[in-house]
Amino acid sequence: MLEKYTDLLAPIYQFLACETPESWITEATRAERLPLLLIDHMHCELKAAQSAAFLIRKYAIDDESAQALLGWLKPYEDFIYRSIGEGLFSGSKNELIGELKAKPEFAYNQDIMDKMVRLIKEELHHFEQVLDIIRAKRIEVEYVQASRYASGMIKHIRTYEPAALVDKLIIGAYIEARSCERFAKLAPHLDEDIARFYVSLLRSEARHYQDYIELAHQVAQATDRQRCDVDGRIAHFREVERELIESLDGDFKFHSGAPKVESPN
Repeated sequence: MLEKYTDLLAPIYQFLACETPESWITEATRAERLPLLLIDHMHCELKAAQSAAFLIRKYAIDDESAQALLGWLKPYEDFIYRSIGEGLFSGSKNELIGELKAKPEFAYNQDIMDKMVRLIKEELHHFEQVLDIIRAKRIEVEYVQASRYASGMIKHIRTYEPAALVDKLIIGAYIEARSCERFAKLAPHLDEDIARFYVSLLRSEARHYQDYIELAHQVAQATDRQRCDVDGRIAHFREVERELIESLDGDFKFHSGAPKVESPN
């Protein structure tokens, strides 16, 4: 199933400092873990869309456009965080195109907006796809707390611009790359319907990681290369991410580290 994705996955494995521990894969593929794995995956898709929206709002668009963007995400946030609605998202994901206007200060603002809007559309579509699988398997949708993974990297973000923006983009790249790697690791061990779905996500996740890295380099080129230090920060977060993935973690989630809890009976 994964043979034709070898070339696509090779840069992912080079970018990441480690592969997912076998202990995590063993735990994740237990039947008892499937509901939590799918529900947390669905949450992660929304968080990825929210993170991209934050970057657009903070750096790339004006206040009026920001409000339009928040309105696009609201039905998904209402469903997950406030139990509002039935989870039937009828609005077209193309409605936002043309409504947002990039700030003129930096040329890269337009590219941030374009790449992140595309990412948001895809992540929300993936959210709906995971939700369909959850419903088909009669799993109850519930809110779950985020794992330590993203917050463990966020605390390393520098406090001054444009370095902070570069760090946020690099973190986005690692989250997308790790997601791609885990989809590939999990697919051979899961039921055929979920396996096909996870394999179908590989191309978009790989492209998302590349988009984030390209944007980080664009910001550095347009501002101050030395102050941004893209390559140095990639190396820094590579080790931070590796520690989060390889160290023992008592909170099993889609992006958690090596499990230290006993497997459920």
